[in-house]
Amino acid sequence: MGAAACRGCEAEVPPGVRFCTSCGLPVGVPPSGADRTPWIIAGAALVALLGALLVMLARGSAAPAVTAELPQAAESDAAPAPDISAMSPRERFDRLYNRVMGAAETGDETTVTRFTPMALAAYAQLDSVDADARYHAALLEIHTGDVTGPAALADTILAREPGHLFGYVIQGTVARWRRDDAALARAYADFLAHYDAELAAGRPEYAEHRPALEQFHRQALDAKPGAPSPGAPGT
Repeated sequence: MGAAACRGCEAEVPPGVRFCTSCGLPVGVPPSGADRTPWIIAGAALVALLGALLVMLARGSAAPAVTAELPQAAESDAAPAPDISAMSPRERFDRLYNRVMGAAETGDETTVTRFTPMALAAYAQLDSVDADARYHAALLEIHTGDVTGPAALADTILAREPGHLFGYVIQGTVARWRRDDAALARAYADFLAHYDAELAAGRPEYAEHRPALEQFHRQALDAKPGAPSPGAPGT
């Protein structure tokens, strides 16, 4: 049996292929009768996949962590898969967050795309949320291109813990994403106004994220009116 022509877009469809590779229409079915069938099938599969993921997360299944280690496991059966079944909800969230951030630092967008939804789902299951968890969730959402959620998380951090540096870092990051120079200047000014007192408070989350805070501090100082430009004499 030779190649057939798709009745939707008239593209040539190889023998034995059920759906057109160009438009997705079932082969041999008129456009008016079944043009939504491929999307219904795909949608049902996606719903089933998401449902399975949520069940695994709720039960503390090790499946997500096993998936996270697939590249190593594929090369060596001796590499043990990490067990997250005994982890607390916060430990699971932190583990997935670190997985995504590590991939982002190396430019591994495939891993970022795969595991960010898992990490955000784990965040949604936390029974208690602090500024550190909100900061992590904001960074994850920013990696997806969402800045509305992080802006709300920054507001929540500052409402619950006025002066917390994470709130200003998130605000500044969102402002840069939006190219909002006025909002970025406000974030820098507020950050500098609270920087010394907040570090003196000795919050444990500041120690974990000290490099990011120091980088934001340098950027805020460089942005101050009258600050010498980088590379200028005396800098």
